[in-house]
Amino acid sequence: MYLVSVYFDDETNKRIQRYINAVAEKTRNTFMTHGNVPPHITVSAFETRDEKRVIQILERKFAELERGSVTWCSVGTFLPYVIYIMPVLNKYLHGLSCEINGCLSGIEGAEVNRFYRPLQWVPHTTVGKTLSKEQMLTAFQILQESFGAFEGETAYIGLAKPNPHRDLMRVELKG
Repeated sequence: MYLVSVYFDDETNKRIQRYINAVAEKTRNTFMTHGNVPPHITVSAFETRDEKRVIQILERKFAELERGSVTWCSVGTFLPYVIYIMPVLNKYLHGLSCEINGCLSGIEGAEVNRFYRPLQWVPHTTVGKTLSKEQMLTAFQILQESFGAFEGETAYIGLAKPNPHRDLMRVELKG
C-alpha cells in the first residue's frame, strides 16, 4: 500500500500534533506517536508493483501543485478504532483528489483504493488509531474538551508507505 498525503505549515502541524499527543498520553495508545505518523490528510491510497515508475510520474505531478487552505470543523470516527478531525471538503481538497487519482489511474498496474477515489473519499486527519472501545471514549472526551474549528495551510505533498510511516518522497507545494 502506498499513500499520497498532504502535510501542513508549522503552526497547523503543532496544533494537530498536540491533539495526537494528548490522545496518546491519556489513552496510553502510542500507535501514532511511536509510529512517527505526522499530521496529514491522505488524498489517495493505492497499490502498484512499479514503485520507481510511480515515483517518476508523481514527482512531475507534485511539482505542479500549489498550497491550499484547509478548515477542520469536526471530530469523527471510523468504527471501531480510529478517531480523527475532519476538514471541510472544499474546492482545493476535491481538486487535489481529482488531480492525484487521475494521474494514478493513468499508470498501468496502479490500483487506487475505492475508498480514496473522488466523491468516495472521506478526508480526515487521524489523531488516534487502533484504539480499544475504552480508549475511543477517552479520546473523544479529550477532543470534546479541546477541539475547536480552525484553519491551516498545506505546505508539502508526499508519497509514503504506512505501518510504520516511511516517507518515499516529499515535495514543497508552490505558493
